Amino acid sequence: MREKDMQQHIIEALGVKPTIDVAAEVDKRVQFLKEHVLASKTTGLLIAISGGIDSAVTAGLCKRATDELTKETGQDYRTIGVFQPYGEQEDIEHSYAVAEEFQLQHTMETNIEEAVNEVALEVEDSLKSIGVHRHVSVKGKGNIKARTRMVMQYAIAFEQNVLVVGTDHASEALTGFFTKYGDGAVDITPLSTLNKRQVKMLAEVLGVPQQIITKAPTAGLWVGQTDEDELGISYDDNSDYLEGKEVPASVREKLEQLYQNTQHKRSIIPGI
Repeated sequence: MREKDMQQHIIEALGVKPTIDVAAEVDKRVQFLKEHVLASKTTGLLIAISGGIDSAVTAGLCKRATDELTKETGQDYRTIGVFQPYGEQEDIEHSYAVAEEFQLQHTMETNIEEAVNEVALEVEDSLKSIGVHRHVSVKGKGNIKARTRMVMQYAIAFEQNVLVVGTDHASEALTGFFTKYGDGAVDITPLSTLNKRQVKMLAEVLGVPQQIITKAPTAGLWVGQTDEDELGISYDDNSDYLEGKEVPASVREKLEQLYQNTQHKRSIIPGI
């Protein structure tokens, strides 16, 4: 496949537009959330608020959706905001700032440290039984954190009869920058066809606090981790690629290699 053909194939597969009408995109995504709540016969939405821009934008969309449903139907629909630190989270105040900005009345904090550490220890003990003596790796423990957060979210969602809302977008899908069955395990993903630049555009319109819009994106899975450092690619280049623009050859090659290598994360589970 030729270079331009590959780029266009990926853009079409992820559904990204080169330009967007921000207000229209907000309305479309709020409507999407409302329709899925009604179709699922649930009572609202659950969003894990990490303190980053993606979850902040998603929280804003969720709150609009449940507020509109409550007004339109006369029934009580709610957005539940969940904070999930691992021990002491450096930027936890940003999570609370998002909840305050969007006037979330239903919030809770579930600290995952003890559960994650217990799982990691059990993994190490299990490895010893086959003669492998090693600690769980930093990235391995990061995956445990993401999947523990997912387990907590679904346990709460089950008890409250709400949908779990994801924060992944096209820039993350392009690189496979999410944990399979962790933050990638959700019921609905309202940001899925937006790149990172477009997510920022929605953030400005929704009123996400500026300190969250301007901070370095991070998955928060280990100290000092940032998305762009880990990937070695800027979100500007990533967004340019998804908008069909020219990017340096080295960036294009790396993005396309990441896309191919992480296809299993975006595919349904294979079966005979």
